Amino acid sequence: MPASIDVLIEDDRWNDVPLTRLCNRAIGAVFAARGLSGKGYEVSVLACDDARIAELNAEFRGKPAPTNVLSWPAFELAPLVEGDEPAPPPDILTNPMDSELGDIAVSYDTCMKEAEAGKLEFEDHLTHLLAHSCLHLLGFDHETDADAARMEGLETKILASLGIADPY
Repeated sequence: MPASIDVLIEDDRWNDVPLTRLCNRAIGAVFAARGLSGKGYEVSVLACDDARIAELNAEFRGKPAPTNVLSWPAFELAPLVEGDEPAPPPDILTNPMDSELGDIAVSYDTCMKEAEAGKLEFEDHLTHLLAHSCLHLLGFDHETDADAARMEGLETKILASLGIADPY
């Protein structure tokens, strides 16, 4: 396992989804793509519903509406200059207190609606969202067209390594 992944299920519908396996698969693929496998970083995943993620979205982003996934990086890794790569996370061998990479929350309701609307396999869509949010924890974003293109390219490559079709 590339990281320690702590999964907290708040909505019982997640019990019918192999969530821990999908988290390990998605986050593991991101870590492999970024050269972070075996580093021992920790990621927490909250599996909730639309009501809970709407509360979190309102509290942290000022948007009182449900969304598919939210992420909270433990470190500011975003590049200072547009077009640069994000900084790598701290070396936890040097400072074990820096092992927490961040938190992710994912809503069952919105993920299911999006998968159904896009005629996507739910597990494939969820894997994409988990990989997407893990990239956010690593300092990637989609604020500009260039940043979005880079992030989408990484997601496509990561998902292809898992046998999942290009979501874009």
